[in-house]
Amino acid sequence: MLQKTHDLEKALENSLFKVYYLFYTINIDLDVIMYIMYIYNNNVITGSDSLDIIISNSNGKPIYEQITSQIKNLIISGELKPGEALPSMRLLAKELRISVITTKRAYEDLERDGFIESITGKGSFVALQNSEFIREEHLRKVEEYLQNTIETAKIANISLEELIEIMTMLYEEGER
Repeated sequence: MLQKTHDLEKALENSLFKVYYLFYTINIDLDVIMYIMYIYNNNVITGSDSLDIIISNSNGKPIYEQITSQIKNLIISGELKPGEALPSMRLLAKELRISVITTKRAYEDLERDGFIESITGKGSFVALQNSEFIREEHLRKVEEYLQNTIETAKIANISLEELIEIMTMLYEEGER
């Protein structure tokens, strides 16, 4: 009897079992319990939490590009880990109040670029990234920022020597 009690206590630690047991004890129909468990399983356990994506209509970029770049940034920064599930295209479209076609385009671009893998019937997941690929993405970002910096420096008549001096100073400050 003691072993059965211990097993029951272990099972009660599992939140799904707690929910099931609670509904069962108050005589909720088994079909309703199964539906609630299905919703819980698909929205909580599988990790299909919402992403913090901000869409701007005043931004010159198309919405699918905004989604793509923000998910890429989440992956590159490590906020989204390899193998982690992304929200379904429908769920993301619903949360952002946009068309599923738009989220589909963003996911297709992410898959084409090697950031995610989509498995039919299972969903989309962050792809395993090799360190060289991530380094290339960081380099691409740095080049983009430097290009903007160079354009601004030219407008302000800042010489290459001055620009290198500023960058060196900033780089060395970051090491401290």
